[in-house]
Amino acid sequence: MSAPFPRVRLRQPSPDLLELPWQMPLEAWAGDGLRFRELPVGPSRHLVRFLVDEVGLLALKEEPIEIAEAEYDVLRHLEAEALPAVRPLGIAVAPERDAGILVTRYLRNSLQYRLLLSRVPPGPGYLRDQLLDAMAGLLVELHRGGVYWGDCSLANTLFRRDGNKVQAYLVDAETSELHPSLSDGQRAYDLEVLVENVAFGLADLAAAQDRDDLLDDALAAAETVRDRYTALWEELHAEIEVGAGERYAMAARVRRLNDLGFAVDELELEPGGQGRVRVRVAVTNRRFHAAELERLTGVRALEGQARLLLNELREYAAWLELVDAVGLSPKDAGARWLADVYRPTLARLAPVIGPGGDAVQAYCDVLETKWLLSEKARRDIGLQAAIDAYVASGAVGPEISGTLTLAP
Repeated sequence: MSAPFPRVRLRQPSPDLLELPWQMPLEAWAGDGLRFRELPVGPSRHLVRFLVDEVGLLALKEEPIEIAEAEYDVLRHLEAEALPAVRPLGIAVAPERDAGILVTRYLRNSLQYRLLLSRVPPGPGYLRDQLLDAMAGLLVELHRGGVYWGDCSLANTLFRRDGNKVQAYLVDAETSELHPSLSDGQRAYDLEVLVENVAFGLADLAAAQDRDDLLDDALAAAETVRDRYTALWEELHAEIEVGAGERYAMAARVRRLNDLGFAVDELELEPGGQGRVRVRVAVTNRRFHAAELERLTGVRALEGQARLLLNELREYAAWLELVDAVGLSPKDAGARWLADVYRPTLARLAPVIGPGGDAVQAYCDVLETKWLLSEKARRDIGLQAAIDAYVASGAVGPEISGTLTLAP
């Protein structure tokens, strides 16, 4: 007797998804038409398998129904709020065996923390600092969105290189909860869990690299996550008092938040003491530069990538204005930059980054290589020389190729 067909909810169902053997336990899935890929996963109480489909890679996890449905709801909420997390594609529920199979899209061009940090020498360094900033930033964004993570750890996170930074994404929401807002106690407990789990993850990596001498350093590095989280949280929620005529101070507050990547949703002014004005700013998600780049050029990028690309676009616009003695609108400058610089560079990089590579990040790596080598040469080496150096390095980021160590 065949197993009854489960209740299945699929978003944007494709033939690949519709034809999967949903009525069977995940461990029993097999057949010539299914192409599974073995990927390392962190400690998990439940079976996780990765399946190749026409778009990329699916992550499938079988767990009890209550947990699976709650996790699916949390991931849907994170997507709706544009928070950094994997995208849920569906869920299949089989009540007769209390099992739910959660389907998410595996994050393209992402790395687990072990692989990311294995690219550089063990211990302190630029890339590890970026990773710790990313973990603190992710928790701040989740907490601002009313999400209590519950099991914050490096193992439950995927990372993407984002310009000259790293972006962290929540992968596992088994223990997560949704609330209208979080209390200070909830935030503090979640942060404590994160610090402990980051310490464990870094110490485990040091042990795997036979570097027991780095264990104390791993614990100290994890403790800095607390300070990084607190500094960002306080920056986003600070209220300042300024003189009624000090509009520049209000504008500076907005610019500071924009520099951190946050767009302002609302600026509220209230009477303060002694004729002063209290300034309260509410921010949206962390996509200020990404939204501006897409508006001007149509290029979709991560926030850190967009910051670098916008800087180059503005430099190119200033150069055009100097050479042509004609001012360009931001959109016209964006169109010229796309045609003259961005697209030709991507065409040259395409053979070395491959069809599945992150073209936007590769372009950002070229920009970083250009800046670092120009610093060393004490002159602008030019974009073509930077492309040559990047290709010669094997098309890896400057923090991996060693270019970072060349800057004075």
